[in-house]
Amino acid sequence: MYIKRLIEKTLKEAVESFSIVFIGGPRRSGKTTLSKAFLKGYNYVLLDEIDIRSLAIEDPRGFLEKYPPPVIIDEIQNAPSLLSHIKARIEHNKKPGQWVLTGSQQWALMKGISETLAGRIAILHLFPFSLEEEQKNTRSHLSEADGFINELFQAKKLPNKVVPFGKWILQGGYPEIVLNSRISRKLWFSSYLQTYIDRDIRGYIKQSNLHDFERFVKLLAARTAQELNCSTLSRDIGVSVPTIKSWLTLLEASGIIFFLMPYHKNFGKRIIKAPKCYFIDTGIVSYLVGLQQNEQHALSGPMSGALFETACITQFYKRFSAFADPCSLYYYRSTDGLEVDLLIETGKMVYPIEVKLSSTIDYGRVTSLIKWLQISRVKDIHGLVISTSKELGTVGKNVVNCHYSLI
Repeated sequence: MYIKRLIEKTLKEAVESFSIVFIGGPRRSGKTTLSKAFLKGYNYVLLDEIDIRSLAIEDPRGFLEKYPPPVIIDEIQNAPSLLSHIKARIEHNKKPGQWVLTGSQQWALMKGISETLAGRIAILHLFPFSLEEEQKNTRSHLSEADGFINELFQAKKLPNKVVPFGKWILQGGYPEIVLNSRISRKLWFSSYLQTYIDRDIRGYIKQSNLHDFERFVKLLAARTAQELNCSTLSRDIGVSVPTIKSWLTLLEASGIIFFLMPYHKNFGKRIIKAPKCYFIDTGIVSYLVGLQQNEQHALSGPMSGALFETACITQFYKRFSAFADPCSLYYYRSTDGLEVDLLIETGKMVYPIEVKLSSTIDYGRVTSLIKWLQISRVKDIHGLVISTSKELGTVGKNVVNCHYSLI
């Protein structure tokens, strides 16, 4: 079963404007399904098959003759040498939409694409299902951040389908987990992570460090939604800080984590300068920290708040990535304790957002938003709190509550 993806609008624009389009993202996020279902009339070739991969590597010109455009070349990281030959063909024929390349985001692959096809290729990123995709409530007409956020401010009712919080956190957004209720989450995530390490990581890490890397990923998962402290991780794992930083780069390049940077404006206060680290998928985090089937544990366990914050902030990251929106995401924390979980900066406004795992939202829970609005002196804007409360609307001066299902 194919589920409509937010990125479809951007993909359509890309194939109408660029000769080459690259769809990257974490493994198993739905790149192949999207490209085959959405791009009708394209030839399709998979470079995972040994004979096809051998042809692409040993005789790239013959490969491109055998599989002429328009064509989808899947798992392009298996034959990166094709990129230079595709570039040569574009010099003679710049017709848009000829090649659509898909592949897991790997540091070496992205570096090769940037160096070989700079200015000639549209680069898109597909992540596991967002909540609105899973709920079949994609609002593609709200492709700009300002319009989407204002829609959240004005929401009067919940979507027809609401995924329960515990289920949302435990299963995450990988299509195979979401669409197959009979699959063993524990076995799937175990196999996924092992495959990821074997195929995407092993070549960049010493064999003697692989066990340390696995420990590192588990420790990092337990600290999702927290400020990044490389020195602490270095001490806990027993490897150098440069090694920790290189491992973080690998995880970020492969679409497993992303960083939320601190807001750059100083409102007369000293601010925290370290980024916060978030995992793209809460299903992976739940598996790594030992949460399996117990949805109640996900609701009330010691990591429930961090998991909820990760899930909510990741929704904005996925949505704005899908639409290639140029808005910027930050968090704000001053040394005197004032904190705002998310700031979304567009060309028009800076929108402050707090994430609260609570079914009751009152004035006492939104004081940080009110204080931020006061010190920032942003005019004609409200703060938004995202919670599990179904009571939508104003909860304090210039602050509006939004149920998580709406994001």
